[in-house]
Amino acid sequence: MPKRIESDLLGEMEIPKKAYYGVQTQRALDNFDISWARLDAHPRFIKALAAVKIAAAKANNQLGVLEDKLCDAIIQASEEVMTGKFDKEFPIDMIQGGAGTSTNMNINEVVANRANEILGGKKGEYEFVTPNDHVNLSQSTNDAYPTAIKIALMDMNEDMILHINDLVQSFRTKGKEFAHVLKMGRTQLQDAVPMTLGQEFEAYAATLEEEVKLLRRNADLFKEVNMGATAIGTGINSVPGYAEVCTRELGEVTNYKFILAANLVEATPDTGSYVIYSSAMKRLAVKLSKIANDLRLLSSGPRAGFGEINLPMMQPGSSIMPGKVNPVIPEVVNQVCFKVIGNDLTVTFAAEAGQLQLNVMEPVLVQSIMESIKLLEKAMDTFRTKCIDGITANEEVCMNMVKNSIGIVTALNPYIGYKASSKIAKEALETGRGVYDLVLEHKVLTKEKLDDILRPEKMIKPHKF
Repeated sequence: MPKRIESDLLGEMEIPKKAYYGVQTQRALDNFDISWARLDAHPRFIKALAAVKIAAAKANNQLGVLEDKLCDAIIQASEEVMTGKFDKEFPIDMIQGGAGTSTNMNINEVVANRANEILGGKKGEYEFVTPNDHVNLSQSTNDAYPTAIKIALMDMNEDMILHINDLVQSFRTKGKEFAHVLKMGRTQLQDAVPMTLGQEFEAYAATLEEEVKLLRRNADLFKEVNMGATAIGTGINSVPGYAEVCTRELGEVTNYKFILAANLVEATPDTGSYVIYSSAMKRLAVKLSKIANDLRLLSSGPRAGFGEINLPMMQPGSSIMPGKVNPVIPEVVNQVCFKVIGNDLTVTFAAEAGQLQLNVMEPVLVQSIMESIKLLEKAMDTFRTKCIDGITANEEVCMNMVKNSIGIVTALNPYIGYKASSKIAKEALETGRGVYDLVLEHKVLTKEKLDDILRPEKMIKPHKF
């Protein structure tokens, strides 16, 4: 591959001649071959980095420190980056030392090289626009990098919410489909009182829908940014008014209403917004995992378990047991949720590791959050299309469990009294017989009356006796 030579304070390096990135990106490639999680896997983040460079260029131009020609070239180059045209020019590992400097220099170099081409120059020569003096003007990694993270996470949050809403709708559709299927509810894995399978699935929809509100509320914290803080929050190497103008321009570029942090020294090392957002994803993961656990229980069997529902059969379940089919989709959802919960712990440790005026652990923090978002999106789509949409009910099994359950005495209590209900329950426990049959045998109620009491509409909500 043809090469070109670039240099920095450590000396000269060979760079692929066609590359838009430069020497500092190349050093990152050499130093941080760590995780297989590359920046180019997150186009939202690349787009956000470019948005920051556009806002900074506009602010510097308005304040008279960046001439029109250079500003226009930087903006054009950054806008091209935002379209995804140069995504493959961001090959560095998301987990890196240097508090994100490699990521910031990657965008600086790509924009600078493309801007030089626009102005008639060549990649790697930087005769018109330089990565540090022009693209990074009035910035530091310590304000540009976290601001881009916040933009990307707000975008990714809205993407993830679409996936949640799709899953909610699937559960809601099943709730309507199963609205007539009476079954036993359970607490502590013991028979409780009757409900419908529809209510169970509606509850899954409701619990996930709650997470949309929480995720949006927590993502709103990302709207506070520290642009203009530069290195540690003092604003060194920026001109008066830059922080305010850049924050306003950032809103114009992204359509988000950003707020400049009241105390930039405090805001620069602060990672609290990431912690609380990650905790919301953990909560979503906990709920998803619980639902997956429920579906594995409800479909257990097919003959020696609950067997109340059938999950779509996706693949043979054993290399030795013929005919065995496993609940592989809920199982993979469980495992994704474990990973997200683990990533939240990583975010917690990374946030705690901040020292003095900077938190240098932001790279692993942002990698963990973005990985969790992508994992959850894929898991929810897989859950919906390969499991939830294809679930069927075993109505006869559900009804037989209601009739045989001791739990239905609770529903009979208002009609036959607590004493009679206790006597029936005791006999059912001692003999192993069903409450339904014992009530008819002892002529406590007529079959017509008993069937009327056990109608789904009387089981699932308050009603007059």
